[in-house]
Amino acid sequence: MNYLITVPSGLLQDTIKLPASKSISNRALILNALSYSPYDIQNLSDCDDTEVMVAALNSNGNHFDIKAAGTAMRFLTAFLSKIIGEWTITGTERMRNRPIRLLVDALTALGARIEYIEKEGYPPLRIFGSALQGGEIALNGGVSSQYISALLMVAPLMENGLTLRLEGEIISRPYINITLELMKQFGVAASWEGNVIRVAPQEYTPIPFTVESDWSAASYWYTISALSSCPQELHGLYKNSLQGDAAGAKLFKQLGMETEFTAQGVRLLPGGARCQELIYDFVHEPDLAQTFAVACVLLNTPFRFTGLQSLKIKETDRIAALIAETRKLGYVLRETENNGLKWDGERCEPDKEPVIATYEDHRMAMAFAPAAVVRSEGIRIAEPGVVSKSYPHFWNDLQKVGFKII
Repeated sequence: MNYLITVPSGLLQDTIKLPASKSISNRALILNALSYSPYDIQNLSDCDDTEVMVAALNSNGNHFDIKAAGTAMRFLTAFLSKIIGEWTITGTERMRNRPIRLLVDALTALGARIEYIEKEGYPPLRIFGSALQGGEIALNGGVSSQYISALLMVAPLMENGLTLRLEGEIISRPYINITLELMKQFGVAASWEGNVIRVAPQEYTPIPFTVESDWSAASYWYTISALSSCPQELHGLYKNSLQGDAAGAKLFKQLGMETEFTAQGVRLLPGGARCQELIYDFVHEPDLAQTFAVACVLLNTPFRFTGLQSLKIKETDRIAALIAETRKLGYVLRETENNGLKWDGERCEPDKEPVIATYEDHRMAMAFAPAAVVRSEGIRIAEPGVVSKSYPHFWNDLQKVGFKII
């Protein structure tokens, strides 16, 4: 199945209520459960990743299929290691080929007992939940921040707490900060000095909690506004956001976009001066890389991106996927040393009727959809249902402002 997306009559200015932050929703759910809270989390994301987390936490069973939800796989693996009982957790074929050994090894060193059911180093897992001793471990700071966050959230409930020493370059630092800040709001103190995070044994405090809207989702609307020169208003975003991807507002300024904060969220104002070349290190905002790669080529702005280490272990190898799919539109992107990506303006013959493959990756679909603004023939997106992973009403929102989808 694929969608043909066109913009037959230009775009309209409208108000978009963005989905709630998936990153905050999934962390808040774990912390809410660990605090034995009587409160329901407000404004939870309605995406697939959050729904499988809710289903697992509310389940009376001991077997969990988290489908393609990487966040849920990592967070629940650590969470279930602390919950007395025998549990199994699995997912889609792609999920069963996403590595989890680093997290399992770390949990094992802290007292967990976890077995691989099929392939060594990969889900599905059998987890024998018990009290965790905790202690001190070292972990490569260049791995997914979800491994680190998973460990940190269960750390205060370990008998000896946790001293986590991060080795090498620490990527996705804002996501670790989100975790620590949310832990603080739920009553747990932690210290982060240099490359060492310490969490002493302590208990969580239940609190009422409301999730803010998703800055990652906002990035696609920045691209749409930049390409169409049509302002848009996005509700639910905070200027002092916990989310690292809020940095996208400042980065889009280099692509001519101004951001005006309002009481309800932000107003996007296109038409400013654009940079000659966008050079940026995405080490702290890897989920924005696809958005900016596509936005830059469509705006004819060369770029050079670094800090993309984690993109190879996401829903797909996002670097390879970007290179393959932008080529269908006539742009030649190249991978650089140390998992970087660049475009120097090189073109090729585009496909006559390109269909953008999405690789079971929601961000591929949403990053490429804005291409319909500048392509008179529109753009075809394969397997468009993947957006349900983080932004289920994305296509409906596009139709509100004038996109036609068939």
